[in-house]
Amino acid sequence: MKGILLAGGKGTRLYPLTLGVSKQLLPIYNKPMIYYPLTMLMLAGLREILIIGTPQDLPQIKRLLGSGEQWGVQFEYAEQTHPKGLAEAFLIAKDFIADEPVCLILGDNIFFGTGLWKQLQNAAQLKSGALIFAYPVQDASAYGVVEFNDAGKILSLEEKPTQPRSRYAIPGLYFYDSQVYQIAKSLKPSARGELEITDVNKIYFEKSQLQLELLGRGVAWLDAGTHENLLHASNFVQTVEERQGLMIGCPEEVAFRMNFINRQQLRTLGETHQQNGYGQYLLRLLEEP
Repeated sequence: MKGILLAGGKGTRLYPLTLGVSKQLLPIYNKPMIYYPLTMLMLAGLREILIIGTPQDLPQIKRLLGSGEQWGVQFEYAEQTHPKGLAEAFLIAKDFIADEPVCLILGDNIFFGTGLWKQLQNAAQLKSGALIFAYPVQDASAYGVVEFNDAGKILSLEEKPTQPRSRYAIPGLYFYDSQVYQIAKSLKPSARGELEITDVNKIYFEKSQLQLELLGRGVAWLDAGTHENLLHASNFVQTVEERQGLMIGCPEEVAFRMNFINRQQLRTLGETHQQNGYGQYLLRLLEEP
């Protein structure tokens, strides 16, 4: 399976912060926002990752992430000239996807929780159909919404409904088989003028090929796309990290624990940043048994 990280869009909800810099490069406490969704793909075991961004933002993103070799992964980059909806990512990624399953994650979504890595790795074994997640929120009207029964069977899917049929939102993390390109290609723009990811999911649902998993009470999902949520996400990460002494969204650590890089490579990365707490944290990982 391959991974797609969608880091496009203008970030208008975060103006004026994003007038001169990509939303995905804004800090979430001590790391760039893009590190958090990126490490989710890495935790799923994915090592071939396509990063989609605007022509203006991609040079900055490339300067930050490079080729991925330092973390034992391989990055490719593609431009999204004019945002036309989340499902456009699959059209842009046609050659990258080829005939393989793919995971799409949104560049402003942050996940954290016990056992989440196991869910990701299980989902990455998907060979046919699609898999989405459900997460309870207070106001589901701002999201794609999934309705399901007590047995976990999906009953309906809606995109930003004014009166949601359930309180379960669909987070920005999706797993699809290789037919997703053809499905995205067949879509017509919605009333909003976008190729909706919910419409992709509906087609899988109508074909009885859509699976659903709940993200449990021990999992946090944060959308850092507004000023308030950006601050909430930073405060959340700071609280957890200072309390536990562990980092969230650290690609060097994930690469090491996933055996993408070895101890010497981690040491080199840590020494590069050893004048601050980030590098010192990486070097402390080498002292663990």
